[in-house]
Amino acid sequence: MRFFPFKRKEIFSETEKNRLVQAIRVAERLTSGEIRLFVENHCTYVDPIDRAREAFLSLGMEKTKQRNGVLVYVAIRDRQFAIVGDQGIHEKVGDDFWQKEATLLRTHFQDSHIIEGIEECIREIGESLRTHFPHEAGDSNELPDDIVFGN
Repeated sequence: MRFFPFKRKEIFSETEKNRLVQAIRVAERLTSGEIRLFVENHCTYVDPIDRAREAFLSLGMEKTKQRNGVLVYVAIRDRQFAIVGDQGIHEKVGDDFWQKEATLLRTHFQDSHIIEGIEECIREIGESLRTHFPHEAGDSNELPDDIVFGN
């Protein structure tokens, strides 16, 4: 029995979800690196980086062979986000790269271009991963490309 006659509103439409999953697939096509997108309405942590790190570990992203996984975390209603790169990619790109990507997201989000901002961020992360971790024979997709939805 349902107590509420309404369905919970989806964070993204099917078209938006498909655009973002496609962005991940394109970004990963020429790299051994892995990109995941974790989206929820509210961040239950004071610092979204802490929530992103928790999600990173709960998704097993630290288990990639070359430690080159990247998580883009977005809490839509709280207007918070974080980007977490594993040890392998972080050693290659450093803090400046992550700050640049955070600025890109912030700029898009301020203009209410959420999907476009995430797409561009994923594309740029993919380019960096391709530079430092090019696709090699035998590479497999170590993590799913789907969007993970939290609370």
